Amino acid sequence: MKRSLYILCVAVLALAACRKVDYTTIDQPAYLRVFNDLNYSQTMENMNSLYPSLCMIIDPVLDADGIPTGGKVVGDFLDKREAYAPPYPSHVGNSTSVQNPEYPGKENVLVGPILNGFDLSSWAQVPSGKLRIMFLYRPHTSTPFFELETKLKKNVLIDTTINLSAKEVYTLHVLQKDFKTKRNGLLLREESFHKLPLSDSLAYINFYNYSANGFFQADISQKPQEIPGTDRLGLFITGVKDSMNVFLSLFERQTGNVLSPVVKNYNSKYLGTVVRNNETNKVNPYYSFPLWADPKSDGIRTDIWQNLEFLGLGLDIANRPNIKSPGNYACVYFLLNGKSLPPAPLASFIGLNGIPRPNLLVSLHSGLNNPQTFATVSTLEIINSNVYLTTVQRKYPTPIYK
Repeated sequence: MKRSLYILCVAVLALAACRKVDYTTIDQPAYLRVFNDLNYSQTMENMNSLYPSLCMIIDPVLDADGIPTGGKVVGDFLDKREAYAPPYPSHVGNSTSVQNPEYPGKENVLVGPILNGFDLSSWAQVPSGKLRIMFLYRPHTSTPFFELETKLKKNVLIDTTINLSAKEVYTLHVLQKDFKTKRNGLLLREESFHKLPLSDSLAYINFYNYSANGFFQADISQKPQEIPGTDRLGLFITGVKDSMNVFLSLFERQTGNVLSPVVKNYNSKYLGTVVRNNETNKVNPYYSFPLWADPKSDGIRTDIWQNLEFLGLGLDIANRPNIKSPGNYACVYFLLNGKSLPPAPLASFIGLNGIPRPNLLVSLHSGLNNPQTFATVSTLEIINSNVYLTTVQRKYPTPIYK
């Protein structure tokens, strides 16, 4: 879904009207997406910590007392990020809450174009060059930041500078760097997916462990607890070790209580090692698997689902059911069409230990095919107890209907 340069207005007293959104033209823009990764829960250990609801201001305007009164770019109501960032700006037009799980998210701003076949409408256009950027704590209310009482606009989380090159794509993370000292900071990653010679017949994914230093070693009492009805954390709840081997399995569609057949050559296939690092912003390598890995697929639609397993170094993947040590094993399984897997032996094992995320392949109505399956480029980020999936959408063929 592309953002429009116009927004539809709600009918008032049975009269419909539209208003034009006036955008500031940006010469030589960079493309920026921002996530608030401060996912800590308020416990007895950090009961005095402020809830991590933020306001982002780029090139802020300050009054004589140093209080922000405006800025070149403002991203208000920046709440904790959600577990899944889909391949389209799904938050636009969502008026149930002003809280924003990412920037631009719900903001009506100029966004990125289709760049080398990738949809950048989830990235905002911002000025390039050296920029001052501030993140300030704000109350978790619906009052805009600049309308808050003065005393509520003084809680600066981060005040620093970043450098953005024109026409480059950036993902900015606000995160906790050290669990013991509670030191926070930024991690600005310059993306490369739009520059790589990627194949439309392969799905790609890379991994990061941006967990805070010392989180895994901390006592369990300082870590989140499972809350019924919320997004499950599985064995990631304690965190994982600083170095983990990653294995990929592909499965055919599961029918009833029958064990899902493993796609040939994709039974716990070793991909690589992910190492905890929240200081450097290098892009980690992408791993791939064929869109049509299942020989039973017809080249139009496939029902395969994926499972990623993270295993401590030196451990044997064949013995994973017997691995009891916290942090040595965890897995993510990617649901088919967003639906839970039926209770079969494998699904039960995964369901007990892993966390569900949407499929790494996208199936949608395209042309005469309803649906057609397309490959994506995804990023999986482990941050303390949480696992976040971000998927980037390719430019799909224009639908042709009879």
